Parts: sequence; structure tokens; C-alpha cells
Amino acid sequence: MGLTTLGLIAIALVLVILFQISQANEMVGSLKGEEKQRASSDNVNAILMMVFSIGFIVLTVWSAWYYRDFYLPEPSSIHGDWIRDMFFWTLVATVPVFIGANFVLFWFAWRYKREEGKKAYFYPENHKLELIWTVIPAIVMVLLVFEGMRNWLKITGPAPEEAIILEATGQQFKWDLRYAGKDNLLGTKSVKYIGSENPMGQDWADANNKDDFNTDTLYLPLNTPVKVKINALDVLHSFYLPHFRVKMDAVPGIPTQFWFTPTKTTEFMRKELDNPAFNYELACAELCGSGHFNMRKVVKVVEKAEFDQWLNKQEPTYAKLGKPAPPIDPFKKKLKKKHDHQDDHDHASNKDKSGKLSGL
Repeated sequence: MGLTTLGLIAIALVLVILFQISQANEMVGSLKGEEKQRASSDNVNAILMMVFSIGFIVLTVWSAWYYRDFYLPEPSSIHGDWIRDMFFWTLVATVPVFIGANFVLFWFAWRYKREEGKKAYFYPENHKLELIWTVIPAIVMVLLVFEGMRNWLKITGPAPEEAIILEATGQQFKWDLRYAGKDNLLGTKSVKYIGSENPMGQDWADANNKDDFNTDTLYLPLNTPVKVKINALDVLHSFYLPHFRVKMDAVPGIPTQFWFTPTKTTEFMRKELDNPAFNYELACAELCGSGHFNMRKVVKVVEKAEFDQWLNKQEPTYAKLGKPAPPIDPFKKKLKKKHDHQDDHDHASNKDKSGKLSGL
């Protein structure tokens, strides 16, 4: 290889080196420009974070105030007062944390945005701070859960002795209401007795069924405890009295119950709301099928004397059906039929054997 060739290679290498150096300088310059652009972008994003944080909190508070007319009115039952108090203290515990946590989250994005020459402080642990934010929420949670469990056990526990007893049965797509009658004792029933003439499956052999009656309107006496036994025939439903803050699932095969005490009559609410057409409502709060919206009943709260008059006028279902005979258990009927068939078969077999013997 001659000097000319070596010279050309050296020149080529120098040119490549110079080209790489120029490319590196161009990239450095470009990076410096991007750094300035990125710093400007970070600053804009940080400002927008704070604007969003403040706007979010302000709009949240404003919407709660603006839509206040769409909230339910004050509870119309003692049970509802318990629920309202629990809701209030839950808000007391959670709203400050909600606002504070969200504000700090966006404030940190603004306060600690990337800036030239600023170095992040390494802060790996703080046992005291971790203890504080663990113990305090735990104590608050225990108190809230304790109050909830205390009220839950009250409303699902034994009702006062003077409580009016009724039953609500959910099915697609209606509520069947049965009152315990003058003896205030609900008669027994079973799905195996359900038929065209006995839609509730009542056992007419049970004397407590003789004065039970059904109604389309849920009548409730003022300032008197009401115990509701709830069940379902097909799918999951939910017995819901919004103005009384009452809600309980109706589960097929698993009876549920609660008790509550109405504190405002329907007439009182009409005057308080300035709405002569107002009525309390029983609804289903579980999406139970295409006809879910039909599961509604009018609820009427009246004075105790008026309720007693209404109660005395109701005709028992037993009398309406013409005092039907006690229903026959279809399972026992099937067993009896099978037993009778077996007896006939045994009788025919014995007769056949007797004929053969006589032939001998």
C-alpha cells in the first residue's frame, strides 16, 4: 500500500471524525434547545395542575350546593335519623381528607416541578409520620364501623313488642303486601302451596293465617314501630323506602327483616314540601329485570287511630277465598300416590299368586 493510499485513508478518517464532531455539536445544541422547551412545558403543566386542582375542588363544592334541591328531604323515621347521623359523621371524617389529599397531590406537581439546578431531596422513611397516617385512619374507621354495626343490629334485631307486623314478597315485577291482621301474628306459608287460588302459599291449617290480609297500599301508623319481613319468589329484589332511609334486600330462600318507626304522616309531608300530590313510595332498588320500574307501591302514613280504623275494615284473604281447605303437600301427595300404586301392584300380584295356587 503506497503513501497515496495511506494519505487518502487518513484524510477519510479525519473527515469522518470531523463529521462526527459536527453531529455531536448539533445534538448538544439541539438538546440544549429541548431542555429550554421542556422547562417551559413543565412550568405550564405545573400551573395547569394548580388551576385544575382549585377548579376541581370549587366545582365539587358548588355542585353539592347547586343540586341540594334534588336531595331527599329530612328523614321520616327514627331509623332514618340514625342513617343520616352516620352519613354526616362519615362526611366529617372523609371530606377534609378528600379535599386535602387532592390539593396536596396537585400542589406537589407544581411546587416540585423540574427546574435547572434543583436536586431532589432523598427522604426514604419517617416512622413517626407512617405511624400517624396509619393509626389515625384506623381509629376513625373503627369508630365509623362500630356505629354502623350498632345501628344495623338495632334495626335487624328484635322489634318492640308493640310493633305492627307485615310481610313484603318481591317477584317480577311487583310487591305483594301481607298484614298480620288483628292478632298481629303472621301465618306460615310455603312455596309448595302456591297456586292460582293461593298466590302467597299460605297454610290454611295455621290459625294465624285466618285473619291475614293483602293490600295494594302500604299503610303505616305514625310513631308506631313497624316490623317488615321480606322475601322473594324468583330473583333478587330490594325493599326500598327512600324517605324513611330503609333498604333491605329480598333474597329467594333467605328471609330478611328490619323494623322502623315512621315520624311524619303523608299529610304533614305534603304541607312541608308544599306538594298536595306527594306520596311516600315503596320501590325496588335492585335491577331485577325488564319490568323493574313497575315495582312501586304507594305508602301512606296516618295517625294511629286512622290506621286502626283502616285495619278493622280489611277482609282477611281466607274469607275472600271462601274459606279454602288446608292445602295438600304435593310431595306427600306424590308419596301417597306412589304408595297406593305399590299397594295395587302388591294386591294384583298376590291375587295372581292365589289363582296359580288354586289351579294346582
